[in-house]
Amino acid sequence: MAEILIIGGGAAGMAAAVFAAEAGHTVQVFERNEKLGKKLFITGKGRCNFTNACEIEDLFANVISNSKFLYSAFYGFTNEDAIGFFERLGVRTKVERGNRAFPASDHSSDIIRSMEQRMRDLGVKIHLNTRVSELLSKEQKVYGILLEGGTKILGDRVILATGGCSYPVTGSDGDGYQMAKDLDIPVKTLRPALVPLVVKEDYIPMLQGLSLRNVTLRIQDKKKVLYEEFGEMLFTHFGISGPLVLSASSHVGSKLDKGPLKAFVDLKPALSLEQMDHRLVREFEAGKNKQFKNVIQGLFPSKLVPVMLALTDIPAEKKVNVITKEERQSFAALIKAFPMTILKTRGFGEAIITQGGIDTRSINPSSMETKEVKNLHVIGEVLDLDALTGGFNLQIAWSTAYAAVQGLDED
Repeated sequence: MAEILIIGGGAAGMAAAVFAAEAGHTVQVFERNEKLGKKLFITGKGRCNFTNACEIEDLFANVISNSKFLYSAFYGFTNEDAIGFFERLGVRTKVERGNRAFPASDHSSDIIRSMEQRMRDLGVKIHLNTRVSELLSKEQKVYGILLEGGTKILGDRVILATGGCSYPVTGSDGDGYQMAKDLDIPVKTLRPALVPLVVKEDYIPMLQGLSLRNVTLRIQDKKKVLYEEFGEMLFTHFGISGPLVLSASSHVGSKLDKGPLKAFVDLKPALSLEQMDHRLVREFEAGKNKQFKNVIQGLFPSKLVPVMLALTDIPAEKKVNVITKEERQSFAALIKAFPMTILKTRGFGEAIITQGGIDTRSINPSSMETKEVKNLHVIGEVLDLDALTGGFNLQIAWSTAYAAVQGLDED
């Protein structure tokens, strides 16, 4: 059996340690933080949405970058396997809305503790507060690692599980990318993903704290629709956030490099434009002697009313019985397409995941071993793989970790 050195004690690194030790390998884990699973602890708002119990085809559909690369990994260790794995480690699990799987306790610490206990039971040597500064290699083969301070640790295989750049407070600073670059392994451009978006218009901060449910967000590059989904979003002091927006950021982040994008919120997606106009006709008839500003109060949350008044050409004090058909239809169109201009994403400090990373074309998808350098396996977020929220990113961690361990015995 081999001596396995794992750099990173996050989700992917811990899973790889368990899988490798269960396969009979000698395993050491090197974690720069004072404890294991620091980012895992805060995932799913501390509840740890560790996978998604959807059909396996839907796993691929929710991966944004390089989903085809994951074919071997996802079929080798499925979402059902992930649930079974944690149940085997003593974690009771449950599945909630959207097929999101959680520990039954709603505590991410149960997921971390279960893997850490299994690692210790299997004799995995865990080095905390230990930073790896370099991969040791010779003739395109990795043979060990160099710790900060100069200590060399030799091993048969090295598994790189350093994570991305998201949530740097948890210790993710992208050092794994530099280790790869030092060995001439290509790294794709890094971007924050699953992250809030910054909006240009000065009326957006007026809506700070307003959450909209059951709306449709559409983002366009000129006339081309880049993203359109139904759900929930939130206005902030800088722009927009919430589930719809986080997903949108993963779809449009790279497009923002070329300049701002137009966004529109359909505030009443259940109604067609024609039906919206008919609804306004009924509202206006019911309050025909009232001022426009008073009639529309019931159509929107109170915070949104003054902004809608500012965006329409209809004077707030105008009696609705003298509003023209053209004015009314224009207002209906505004309701169906509330306008914004997206300037950029927020930074890595607010990103759930990193988009970009070690180029998957440089990785053998069945073993996660790098093609440029032998005996080096790469797993988890440090790879150019990212998915939407819902447990899909952690499934990538478990599946790539399992694939790497299956590949340890390959020549």
